[in-house]
Amino acid sequence: MKSKLITVILVLSLFANAYFLLFEQTPVEGEQVQEMQAQINSLERENEILETQISQNNQSLNSYASQLDFYRERVYELENNLQACPAGMEGYASLQAPAVFQSIEPGRSGPFSRQVVTEEGALLNISVEIRSGKGRVLVQTTPLMGVIFQDAANTAVFVAQQETGVSLSGSDVIFSITADHEIPGVDGSSAGALMTLLTVAAINGTELNDSATLTGTIDAAGNVGAIGGVFEKAEASEAGGKTLFLLPRENSELVIYKLVERRVGGFTIVERVPEIVDAEDYIEDQMDIDVQYVDTIDDVLRYAM
Repeated sequence: MKSKLITVILVLSLFANAYFLLFEQTPVEGEQVQEMQAQINSLERENEILETQISQNNQSLNSYASQLDFYRERVYELENNLQACPAGMEGYASLQAPAVFQSIEPGRSGPFSRQVVTEEGALLNISVEIRSGKGRVLVQTTPLMGVIFQDAANTAVFVAQQETGVSLSGSDVIFSITADHEIPGVDGSSAGALMTLLTVAAINGTELNDSATLTGTIDAAGNVGAIGGVFEKAEASEAGGKTLFLLPRENSELVIYKLVERRVGGFTIVERVPEIVDAEDYIEDQMDIDVQYVDTIDDVLRYAM
């Protein structure tokens, strides 16, 4: 009897629990589900925003760190410049440089008028003066000439600083180019190597070999490059009393023209036939001047100082 009573009580308890679970528990309404989903979506958006802000902050921190490193290096560089280039630094050097200019003269051939273009060599007087200043590179020509020297001058000063280890940020470098008469159409880049030589000499206070001259471009790595008008420049150098002519190795091949006669029918035709010769051998055979090839500013310094 007692066990039957316990069984009945258990059955009633199970039915009561089932009724409570099925009928008495408050169901989750559809609006509540939507609200919970909206909250989840909002939290996800906030999380995305926070992740974006973290990424941007990291980028900003990296940028600030890079700027800090840059300004530290800049301060270090300026401090070194002030030590390497004290105010009032002075220097001077000068040398003659060969140049080629074109002259155009009118002419007539029968009933037709024409222009005759000829190329001539001449020596320019180029000097550099270093004085206390603001790190400027200046060029002046007297008289005014059709020349472009500024780019070559900037490169020359850069290479000279690299060569000597001396900064000119606290000095002005002034190049002066003078000639006895107006020389139009001169390409200033061909004086780049010579201007570099002058700047190095002015910094070091070194005297230059006045019997030498050179021609050639200069690049930021200190390489001496090819120029034009090799033969005319050699002629001008010899005429100016120079005994040493430094020439870029890139100009080692010189094109000359020989007159060759040939018969065609009853006529004699004279042709100009090009021939490639070694520039050093040909110039030294034609003129009383020593020619040496140079590749870099270091080669120039060995010969000219």
